[in-house]
Amino acid sequence: MVIVKVEELLKNYENVCILRVRMPISSDLSNPRNFITKISRYEKVVNIPNSMTILDELLPISVEMAKRNLTGIWNFTNPGVVSHNEVLELYREYIDPNYTWKNFDLEEQAKVIVAPRSNNELDTTKLSKEFPEMLPIKESLIKYVFKPNQKTGKA
Repeated sequence: MVIVKVEELLKNYENVCILRVRMPISSDLSNPRNFITKISRYEKVVNIPNSMTILDELLPISVEMAKRNLTGIWNFTNPGVVSHNEVLELYREYIDPNYTWKNFDLEEQAKVIVAPRSNNELDTTKLSKEFPEMLPIKESLIKYVFKPNQKTGKA
C-alpha cells in the first residue's frame, strides 16, 4: 500500500507531522465525499464499527498541532468507534425520520465493491493526551454534524 510506504519514508524526518484520517465526516451533508453522504445513498451497508474523523472538530486541532510544532505519526480520529448502523440511526433521528437501509455481511459486500475495505479502531491515546477536550466519536457526530443539520422537532 502506497500510504504505508510514504509513512515509512517520512517518519524519519524530525519536522514532519502525519495525520491518519479515517472515514472523514463534515457537517456539509451535501458533499459527495462525506462518509455520511456516501453511506446514506447506498442501498445496503455493512454494520461494522470503525474509527472516524469528524473534520469540524479535528481540523482546528490540526492548526493547533502546527502551532505547537507537533511531529510524528498521529491517528487523527475521534476516540472510540461507531458502526455504520449507529451513524445511520443518528441520520434518521436528526435528518430524515423516514430514512431506511438494509445491511449485508462482508461476503456480500465483497461481491459488489471494487477495492477491499479495511475496518478498524485506531488508538487515539496520543492525540487524546495532547487534546483531552476532544469528544468521543458519537458525541462529536451529534454536536458537529447532526445537530447543526437537524430537520426534526428534536430539541
